[in-house]
Amino acid sequence: MSSSREVIAKLEAAGWRKVRTRGSHVRMTSPDGQRHTTVPHPKKELKRGTLKAIEKDTGIALE
Repeated sequence: MSSSREVIAKLEAAGWRKVRTRGSHVRMTSPDGQRHTTVPHPKKELKRGTLKAIEKDTGIALE
């Protein structure tokens, strides 16, 4: 499994950018601004279902 810090780093490397941070979640948007996803942060380990949802939203393999 991946930590939230690793997931955010992978998304940023793929061109996604942080739009805002509210409470314990980071909202990120795609390079074209058409897609969004939310990453819980800070988490040492994200659950498998959460990772799959982020992968589905972004189209990026995280595991």
